[in-house]
Amino acid sequence: MYTAHRGMQGPPPAAPGSRLAELLDHVRVEFEAQAGRSNEHEHQLQAQVQEMELVRGKIYQLEHTHNTMKARYEDEIARLKHELEQRGGPVGGGPSGPSQPPPPAIGHGPANLFQGIMAGSAAQGGPGLAPPPQDQQGQPGMPGHMQPQGAPGFNPPPGPPHNPFAYGGQPPGPSLNGYGPQQQPPLASPAPARPTPPPNQLRPGQFEGFKYTSEELEDIGNELSRLDLDKLPAPLKRQGEDWHAVFNPRVMRRLDVGLVHTLPHQSVVCCVRFSHDGRFVATGSNRVAQIYDVNTGNEVCHLTDPATNQDGDLYIGSVCFSPDGRYLATGAEDKLIRVWDIAGKRIVHQFAGHEQDIYSLDFASDGQHIASGSGDRTIRLWNIPNEQCVLELKIEDGVTTVAISPDNRFVAAGSLDKSVRIWDVQSGALVERTEGEQGHKDSVYSVAFSPDGRHLVSGSLDKTIKMWELNNGGFYNRAATATKSGKCVKTFEGHRDFVLSVALTPDGQWVMSGSKDRGVQFWDPATGQAQLMLQGHKNSVISVAPSPVGGLFATGSGDMKARIWRYDPYRGQ
Repeated sequence: MYTAHRGMQGPPPAAPGSRLAELLDHVRVEFEAQAGRSNEHEHQLQAQVQEMELVRGKIYQLEHTHNTMKARYEDEIARLKHELEQRGGPVGGGPSGPSQPPPPAIGHGPANLFQGIMAGSAAQGGPGLAPPPQDQQGQPGMPGHMQPQGAPGFNPPPGPPHNPFAYGGQPPGPSLNGYGPQQQPPLASPAPARPTPPPNQLRPGQFEGFKYTSEELEDIGNELSRLDLDKLPAPLKRQGEDWHAVFNPRVMRRLDVGLVHTLPHQSVVCCVRFSHDGRFVATGSNRVAQIYDVNTGNEVCHLTDPATNQDGDLYIGSVCFSPDGRYLATGAEDKLIRVWDIAGKRIVHQFAGHEQDIYSLDFASDGQHIASGSGDRTIRLWNIPNEQCVLELKIEDGVTTVAISPDNRFVAAGSLDKSVRIWDVQSGALVERTEGEQGHKDSVYSVAFSPDGRHLVSGSLDKTIKMWELNNGGFYNRAATATKSGKCVKTFEGHRDFVLSVALTPDGQWVMSGSKDRGVQFWDPATGQAQLMLQGHKNSVISVAPSPVGGLFATGSGDMKARIWRYDPYRGQ
């Protein structure tokens, strides 16, 4: 058995070549399988690459569409902003333009007469400056719409009356607020009719680039802020870096305007006024009255009372120079009138007596008296050397503006009750009251006498300016006890918001007005037509004042700037 077992043989070993072939076949099969899988993956990758390319193409297309739409919207927004600015609407609020602290509300507490005047409502579309304090109390005698309503509001004192003409009163010499004698004889307003072309003398197509039809111009009328600069030819517009002026296409262009100086302030500029010789301009703002050299634009005097309470705001609502230019009177929210010696920068007279904010002052041409108007519903006449109140006139509502006639015989006042009243200074008798059907439909914020004192212009929150013939029925000759309603000889309509300040140029040829619509307009008193509209501020134009020597005027605004402008006869291009 053992021997037999050892003799048994197993199967012969496989040949080495066949085993290698088998391994190679196995490797080949695996390789082919991997190659198949690789091809499949490559196909999937190619499909994904194609899909990504498709997505990328769509993204590029969307980006291009987005950029196109963005550019179109930006162009449209720029066009609308340009159009809105031309029309006096709000253009702030975007990232463009330098940032600045918001102007504070002017006027606060129970003395506040002007709640909401500068801010208005959204329906008014006007620019607002600052919300009022929330704890205000109603002002006695104020109409309901002037009381605090809880809505944002701005409460600026109105600009003072600007009497931009020669005061030829007695005695001769330096005259009221520095408006000295003019070389030409005084002209009554309305001024004598000048050759004026018919309304449509400037016909569409007369100038290259004129894109308005006669019907469109007729519809626009004196609302010159509705004119689009891009539709006007060069002779009917002027543009600066941040201002522009448009000229009425319906009348002959007679004036040119341009910016002379910009005077930045730290707060709202409530009032502007020139000295009698035209060399200086004064401004009133928060706690400070400033005087600037008209030629250089440099500040030459900075007046502030260190004795005042430094808490809160104290806005100066009115400034006026003495006839000799040595003194500046200021009226403020603290109910005090201060008369400053300009050279010494010190207070030489101070008058107390008003019970509410003082909104308007006017020097008499004798340099001895000053008139004041206050929210306490009184007009007062002060004797400066004696420091006494020599006349107190009471009315039913807050007084917003006062003006003394060129001959010192009369004082006029505008009020929240929509009327302008005129009193005889000697007797204290009311001799004129402008109201009724011809009168304003809202509060009167500014008045100014004409050069000869026989006419008066008034500006109102009803968006109009009116010119009154005060000598109707013998105003200057009738008994002091006879009160008569003035005759309205012209109504100037064209502003799109409240008229806050009015004045006449020294020659009486033009009526000027400043408005909450940010515009300044020049009006022809002979025809009632607007000559031009100037957009030179980014907020309400609170005060306008022409230079007594002619050729210049100043504006004060809620944009914390005062500006000096030139105006002169248009001589063509």
